[in-house]
Amino acid sequence: MKKRSPAIFYGLIIAIFSSFNANAAHCDVNFNYGVIIDPSHLRIIDHGQTIVQINNDQQLFIKGKEVSLNQKQQQILTLYAQGIRTQVPEIVAIAIEGIDLGLKAVNKIIGGLTGENSAAHQKIQEKFADLQSRLRLRFNQSAQNFYIAPQDFDDFDEIIAGDLEQEIQEIVSESIGTILNAVGDAMATSDDDDIEQRVETMAARIESIGDNIEIKIDKPADKLGIKTIQFCQNLILLNDKETSMQQLIPQLAQYDLIRTSLR
Repeated sequence: MKKRSPAIFYGLIIAIFSSFNANAAHCDVNFNYGVIIDPSHLRIIDHGQTIVQINNDQQLFIKGKEVSLNQKQQQILTLYAQGIRTQVPEIVAIAIEGIDLGLKAVNKIIGGLTGENSAAHQKIQEKFADLQSRLRLRFNQSAQNFYIAPQDFDDFDEIIAGDLEQEIQEIVSESIGTILNAVGDAMATSDDDDIEQRVETMAARIESIGDNIEIKIDKPADKLGIKTIQFCQNLILLNDKETSMQQLIPQLAQYDLIRTSLR
């Protein structure tokens, strides 16, 4: 049997993933700096350097120098720090949920082509598991430590996807021989003696897989979009709190972490 171009597989995979991304909500909020969180410290990072550090949600340092705060200033600093501690893990949770949903769809496609739990499918599943682990490390090193780079949340689908599409293509490219062989074996064992009919049957199978996956991911993707909208609204409220904090603590005025289209 003549091997067909892998483009048909790439096309189906990316079409499904793009369909998922199309459901991702947009959020007109930016993080101008990176943020690192651990149980005791919250650090705002600019080009690898800590410019603002908040210890235990109440002690403020700017470029390594402690800023003396009165009670009112300390109260609003604590509220702001707690808001950041709530929202950054939410960003991470949304991003990881999106990654998992996208990979689940791609995994189902390949399983449908090669056969669920076939040797080819298991081999690719191992590569996807490694990809998921590496993507999770992009956001957090452990359950209580988080990192977010400067982000434009208007392109939230890019935060979710990142280099995911390219990495999936690389995995599929490396495994394309195995996938094609598995598909070829499935076609070879078909009862139909007409080669063209076998090809048409496989093409219909691929199309059916794509349709079924889209149906299965629509509701989870919609739920993720709702979470994203809520997250965006929370960030806008936190931006208002940041503005109030900067008015009370003028030393922070030049370090504007959150920016919306309203400012």
